[in-house]
Amino acid sequence: MSERGRASRRGGPGTLNAPGALNSADGTTTATAPGRQGLLPDEPLPEFAARHGLKPSAARPPALAYLKQLWQRRHFIVAFATARNVAMYSEARLGQVWQVLTPLLNAAVYFLIFGVILDTKRGVPNFIPFLVTGIFIFNFTQRSFIIASRVINDSLSLIRALHFPRACLPLAYILIELQQMLISMAVLVVIVLGFGEPLTWYWLLAVPVIALQSLFNVGVGLILARIGAGVEDVSQLIPFIVRTWLYISGVMFFIPALKTLYLHEKLSYLLQINPAAVYIALVRNSLLESLRNEISSYQPYNHQLCQLAVGSKSLHITPHPALLDHCHLVVSNTSLWLFGVGWALLAVIIGFFFFWRAEVTYGRG
Repeated sequence: MSERGRASRRGGPGTLNAPGALNSADGTTTATAPGRQGLLPDEPLPEFAARHGLKPSAARPPALAYLKQLWQRRHFIVAFATARNVAMYSEARLGQVWQVLTPLLNAAVYFLIFGVILDTKRGVPNFIPFLVTGIFIFNFTQRSFIIASRVINDSLSLIRALHFPRACLPLAYILIELQQMLISMAVLVVIVLGFGEPLTWYWLLAVPVIALQSLFNVGVGLILARIGAGVEDVSQLIPFIVRTWLYISGVMFFIPALKTLYLHEKLSYLLQINPAAVYIALVRNSLLESLRNEISSYQPYNHQLCQLAVGSKSLHITPHPALLDHCHLVVSNTSLWLFGVGWALLAVIIGFFFFWRAEVTYGRG
C-alpha cells in the first residue's frame, strides 16, 4: 500500500476524522465551523431553533393559531369543495341533476309509506311541502355526519403528502353537502309555492336557520372525524344511528299532533328540542304559513283536559274539539331559536377543541 493510502487509513493529513472535524497536516484534529461544512451547530438544538424561529412541523399549534391557519386556507377549502362537488356526478348521465333527484325520490318514497299507507299526514294542513322540507333539511345533516366519519381515512394520501390543518378536510366535505342542499332548496321553493304557500318575509328566517344548522353539522362532523380516524368501524355504524334519528325527529310527521304523545308531554318535549327537529321546525315555520296558522290555533297544553278528551274517545264519546286542542304540546318559536343557537354553539366549540387536540395523530398508523 502507498504511503498516501496508509496515511489516509490512519487519519493522515487532510482527511475527515469525525463529523465536523478535519485532520491537520501534523496528524492533529481541528474542528471546522458548522456553518462552513453545513453540519449541526455546537449549541443545543432547542436554543438554535429558538434563535432562528424554527418550530417542529408536526407539532400541534395553539388553538388560536390553528383557527388562523384555517382562515388563511378558506379559499382552498371552498375551491376543494367546489371541485369535488362538480366531479362527484361527472360520470353520471344526468350529472348534477342527481343532487335534486335523490332527495325528491326519497320524498316520494316517504310520502307513499308515511303519507298514504300509514297516514301520518293527519294534523298537517299541507303535507307534501311539510314532508319535502323535513327531508331536505335532515338530509343535509345526515350526509354531513356520514361523510365526516370517514373523511380522514379516505384522505390519508393527501394528509401524508401535504402539511395543512387537518380540519380543512371535514370542513370542505360539509361545505360540499351545504352546496348540494342549497340546490335542493331552490327546488323546495318551487314545491312550496306550487302547493299554495304564499311568499312572505318569514322566508328570510330560513337563512339564519341554515347557517346555524351548518355550524352544528361542522361541530359534530369534527367530532365524528376524529372518532372515525381512530375507529374505522364508526363509519359503518353512523348510517344506522342517523336513520334512527330520522324517525324520531318529525321528518315524516308533526310531533305535537302525534296521538301517542298526548299523555307523554315530557317525551313530546324532548323530541321537539332534539337538534334535527329544531332546525326542521324552524325552516318549516318560516316557509309554511299553513303550519304557522295551525299551530297558533292550539291551546296551551293541559294534561287534565287532554286526559279528559282522550278518556272520552276511549269510551266512544266524541270529545269537544277544544279539549283536544289542549293535547298539543308545542315548543314556542322563541324557544326553538334559543335551542337552535345553543346546539350550534355547543357543537362547534366542543367539536373544534376535540378535533384540534388530536391534530398530530391524523395520518399516522
